[in-house]
Amino acid sequence: MINFIICEDEKPLREETKKIIVSYMMNHDIDYKIYEFDSYDKKFDQIMKKDIGFKIYLLDIITKNGTGIDAARIIREKYDDWVSVIIMITSHNEYKYEALSSRLFLLDFVNKLNNCNKKLRDDLNVAMKHYDTRYKMLSYEYNHTYYRIEYRQIIYIEKEQDSKRCIIRTKDGKQLIPGSLNEVEKKLDNRFFKTHKSLIVNLDEIALYEIKENKITFKNGEVTYLISRNKKKELIENVYNYN
Repeated sequence: MINFIICEDEKPLREETKKIIVSYMMNHDIDYKIYEFDSYDKKFDQIMKKDIGFKIYLLDIITKNGTGIDAARIIREKYDDWVSVIIMITSHNEYKYEALSSRLFLLDFVNKLNNCNKKLRDDLNVAMKHYDTRYKMLSYEYNHTYYRIEYRQIIYIEKEQDSKRCIIRTKDGKQLIPGSLNEVEKKLDNRFFKTHKSLIVNLDEIALYEIKENKITFKNGEVTYLISRNKKKELIENVYNYN
């Protein structure tokens, strides 16, 4: 779940920002929710400290009640949230230096009056990569224990022979997950590719695909030949796009 949090005191601009987000997210198969505020009040404070998942803040610098820079400082320092993405959107360009030099890890400072829509879409692309590569996780329960494994830690997932379980090979070792490979595949995103009825690979972890030998070498040095004939062409395209 991605949570977009807009604080903008001018309703037309707030609505325009919301439209950009909705249009952008139509191209992504990810659940999201948009929260709207017109000032940095108590309700905004509640959303800052509430653990609702990954957040992308789009903040106006000046409102009738507080500033975006102060809000960003509260997010980072008071609530110790260094994960959420913060984008400043304002017509007050004179605050740009102060905002970007504040050591609050702001993604960008977007001027409402200077090609705002395109810049905002570009920033959303960056924010989405931040979400995809660092914070999405595979969550599941096995033997009364709850597991959460970051996607970026997974090298491949293979079907365990004569079993209704799969083996997750991570950078730190191996984990078991209940269910068929098809069931596990439904929990993953588009960085994962099913090369064979018994194997799903993380495309980010492929170091080399040797077409003639039909052999994948992973970044950790392991190799696999589990690539179906009907998957070779699609695998070549995916490896080209990801590496």
